[in-house]
Amino acid sequence: MHAPEAGVDVGPHQLPPPEHVAVAVESFRMLADPTRLRMLWLLCGGEYDVTSLAAEVGIARPAVSQHLAKLRLAGLVSTHRDGRRAVYRAKGGHVRRMLTEALGAADHRVSGTPDHD
Repeated sequence: MHAPEAGVDVGPHQLPPPEHVAVAVESFRMLADPTRLRMLWLLCGGEYDVTSLAAEVGIARPAVSQHLAKLRLAGLVSTHRDGRRAVYRAKGGHVRRMLTEALGAADHRVSGTPDHD
């Protein structure tokens, strides 16, 4: 396997470094929650503050804040201040591609579309 975008360069029968596996596992653990997955999907499309994200996802602002804190600690979202409010977005193209691929695979399973490379 050669994945230069991810900084991993291993042969087809070699395992990735343990520290890379640990970070990937933590990222997937964060995506195992349906609310966090939906929130991250929205954040891949643009920036949101807590109030706007709560309205889109349909949960209370404190719950959104807790989910965002977990996503931020896992390195999946970034934040910046816009006046008095914090604004969040997905952190980089790797996160967007990871989520797009995961949901694309889910679409294939749900729709019965054959897998492809």
